Amino acid sequence: MNDQNLTPQTDAKEQIPTSPLRCLIGAVISGGMGFALYSLMIAIATNFATKPIHSINPLVIKISSAVRTLVVGVVALGSGIFGIVAIGLLALGVQLLVQKLTKQKSSEN
Repeated sequence: MNDQNLTPQTDAKEQIPTSPLRCLIGAVISGGMGFALYSLMIAIATNFATKPIHSINPLVIKISSAVRTLVVGVVALGSGIFGIVAIGLLALGVQLLVQKLTKQKSSEN
């Protein structure tokens, strides 16, 4: 068999250089998504709180309570992850900006 036909050769892709502006844009996007998920979580929790479970069966009450907790928890987890990513990208942007400024100062001297 001919191995060249099985796996096509691809050229190495060029890496896009990281810049403080790209980090800031990513942080704004991630922060916006985190805020949107946080708002969704508050709306879901408020909706669950205003609509109680109408059942006398203890198993139904426990299962529905667990499902409600899981739904709010998953949305809260997504919100927290996007928030942490936004903070990390913002810190990376500041770090890159400081590195550029110190590099320019050292090259001038």
